[in-house]
Amino acid sequence: MYSRHFRNICRRYSQHVFRTTEASPVQQGENHVGLFYTLDKNLCNKLFSHGGLPKSYKKQNKTFAETTLMVRKPALDVIDCIKSSDLSKPAIRYVLYGEKGTGKSLTIAHLVHYAHEDGFLIVHVPWVTEWLWKVPRTKEMSNSQTREGFVDIPLDAAAWLLHFKTQNQTLLKSGDLQVSKDYVWSKRETTPAGAPLSELVEQGISRVKYSCDVIDALVHEVKLLSSNKKCKTFVAIDAFNCFFYPRTRLSTPTKKVVMPEEVTLTTSFLELTKNDWTNGAIVVSVDNIAIPRDHQESNLPRYLLYKKGFEHLDPFVPVEVKRYSDKEFLSCASYYRDRLWLRGPEELESELKLASACNPYMFMELCAPL
Repeated sequence: MYSRHFRNICRRYSQHVFRTTEASPVQQGENHVGLFYTLDKNLCNKLFSHGGLPKSYKKQNKTFAETTLMVRKPALDVIDCIKSSDLSKPAIRYVLYGEKGTGKSLTIAHLVHYAHEDGFLIVHVPWVTEWLWKVPRTKEMSNSQTREGFVDIPLDAAAWLLHFKTQNQTLLKSGDLQVSKDYVWSKRETTPAGAPLSELVEQGISRVKYSCDVIDALVHEVKLLSSNKKCKTFVAIDAFNCFFYPRTRLSTPTKKVVMPEEVTLTTSFLELTKNDWTNGAIVVSVDNIAIPRDHQESNLPRYLLYKKGFEHLDPFVPVEVKRYSDKEFLSCASYYRDRLWLRGPEELESELKLASACNPYMFMELCAPL
């Protein structure tokens, strides 16, 4: 009965509209929900060349010869909240949560695109797990020279600064953003008060040994600039709960496991996600796959953030990213057919819907080549 009903829906939407020409998230609304929009190639490289789109999704986009995002309600809800909020008040924190594969990372990508279109300074961490859990990288780790008991991961920090520079190249080139005080890196290297913020960023990219300290300084300056209304700032951090897991895969030469709170990058971005500054918005996601596989009991923020993380973000606005609705599933199936990625009779959609349970990632995997 269910399959017959769904086949009838498929016939009704045989000419289903699955694209929109409205490529600016600032202008998108409820009437665009479930529709795909195409990102300009140059813009996509600017925003996501250093991370932000899941690898499997980037591979699919390469096959389709275009990068598209579906307009979904969680992203629109956050955008509407940001538009209607008073930015002169402390920054509001939004926490995206949901089952594995429902599209939290792509929702953040959509929001990053919105922030770019609306003139925000973007502070985007594509995937915290890359820093703390991907592989043991003792050679890339060093003791912090400025904070006793902390460790630096300077290559990761320098790579992130390049990501920050690329995403914000227009705002940084303007020269309107300037540092508030002198920063002394060595006897010969300083960043004087009044220097462009881009100079501070370049210091961390060109002199990797100082990259973690540069990020710490950058966080301080961004909060100050934003509170002083020199810019408005959008913070987006994917896999935020990884900062609060009891351990990492980093270890010292003596085989001592490094805790997340002992990594300088952790303290910097936890400082940025406090709501003690204004003229900004903070969006983070919590995800089961951000931490080891032995913690899969729940996808709710209170469980994944632990007590410490929950208290750090409280109060926050929870935003659930759900599975595809019927309309979204049909749009995705229509898009796959348009790309000649999905072929066969109409009944195929019904089978794929049941097999994937409308989970976006599962649906993508079921349609992927063997």
